[in-house]
Amino acid sequence: MIEFSRVCRYFLLFGLTTAGTIATAQAQTAPATIRLSPEDQERGQYGAQRNFFFLPPGKTGEDNYLSAGFFGQKLRPYLKSSPTALTELDKYSRQKTLYLIDRGVLLSSVIFYGTQVFKDGEAQYLRGTQQVAIGAAAVSLVATLFINRHTNDYLKQAVDNYNTDSPGARHGALWQRLRPAGVDLGATAQGQPTLGLRWQL
Repeated sequence: MIEFSRVCRYFLLFGLTTAGTIATAQAQTAPATIRLSPEDQERGQYGAQRNFFFLPPGKTGEDNYLSAGFFGQKLRPYLKSSPTALTELDKYSRQKTLYLIDRGVLLSSVIFYGTQVFKDGEAQYLRGTQQVAIGAAAVSLVATLFINRHTNDYLKQAVDNYNTDSPGARHGALWQRLRPAGVDLGATAQGQPTLGLRWQL
């Protein structure tokens, strides 16, 4: 007759192994987090102002990347469960609006300057109105540095906040901390099975 304690040990070993396998498989096939494309994840301060691409929760593979949109509007539905993520996304949208205004000022200044060159039939390059246009263009170029400094960081922070607030991410992080580093099965001198669990500190 098999001892009750031996049966319990076998069930415990089976349960830990199965739980670890299932959790690992879920983490590999359907992460509950939003992931930016590797190129976008590397974007830092003063980075390019192009659209971000991301993998929605539960999606994997290169073909499933979606564009976040110029203002991040296509990412917003995924972030609605995280107020802190939406706050950062709002900052990103504000910066992108300022970026468009700044580009408009620069373009208008250049066009206005160009129209003033041959205004009276002969080329003039530093009349009063042209100096105003040059000043506006210079201010726009300097403003671009301040606008672009943290724009990309806001969107990346929005994604980080969502992933931190996500229940799936918290569950996955907790399992990673509690999962044993190793499982050993042995036997005592009397032939009873023993189960050894190791954690790495």
